[in-house]
Amino acid sequence: MAKSLSIFNSAFNTMARISPFTPGQLMEIARKLGECATGSEISRLVFEAKNVQDRSEESTKWRRLYWYLQQAQGKCGCGDPLLDLIKTLLDPARFVDNPVQFEYHRRQINAVLALMGWEYGEDGKFKKIKKAKTLDEAHQRAQTLAIKLSERQLHPAVLKYARAELLQENYFHAVFEACKGLAQRIRDLTGLKSDGARLITNAFEGKAPKLRFNSLKTDTEKSQHNGFVWLLKGCFSAVRNPRAHAPKVLWAEDAEEAADYLTLISLLHYKLDKCKPFIARGGKT
Repeated sequence: MAKSLSIFNSAFNTMARISPFTPGQLMEIARKLGECATGSEISRLVFEAKNVQDRSEESTKWRRLYWYLQQAQGKCGCGDPLLDLIKTLLDPARFVDNPVQFEYHRRQINAVLALMGWEYGEDGKFKKIKKAKTLDEAHQRAQTLAIKLSERQLHPAVLKYARAELLQENYFHAVFEACKGLAQRIRDLTGLKSDGARLITNAFEGKAPKLRFNSLKTDTEKSQHNGFVWLLKGCFSAVRNPRAHAPKVLWAEDAEEAADYLTLISLLHYKLDKCKPFIARGGKT
């Protein structure tokens, strides 16, 4: 084992050596990092790239990482390997196409690092901070919109139109832009130029709607279709009209409300995925 771990003696000797972390701290970071990569990515980015043979005899991702951190820190006598591992598996470049997921993992890890007096930034760099005194304080620092959205499986179109605002934790404009994106998608699907309630009416209502949520053959299907039409109208009325005229400070700090609105907009996008043009008798749309 000494030969396979000899890399630790030289890999960190040029870094600004920091104090070793406790086994409990190493374990918690390993648990969080285990969610950031697949097993094969851990093999390639950690063990193979660092020329270390995996002798952990573990199959669980976080246990492999915990073994690695224990060995690395023990060999170099400092806590630098932990920060290096975070930079490796949570490199911003690995999450270019999924910035919300990156922010989720970053905040989760920062909740642990806060107890150690460190913070991992959006730019992939570390900085010293005032240590959090309690677990509640550490977790409070990590409660952001990205974390609230991470398990909600947002439709890609929501991220397309509100990506910048989500990264900035700008709740007000994230919801506003996502709602504008919903309207734009309906215009793209129908060729209409209107907006708001008029757009919904022109796209989904009438005897031959441009878009339909189902076949409209039964009373049940017609009721379901009308229900989603009203849901679309309600979304525009609740989000765009009040937000366009009311001061954003009245709700801009409410991440829970913003997450709920974005989830609603995401649901409507998923429903649009299933929409089809209305085909009248004779084959005309």
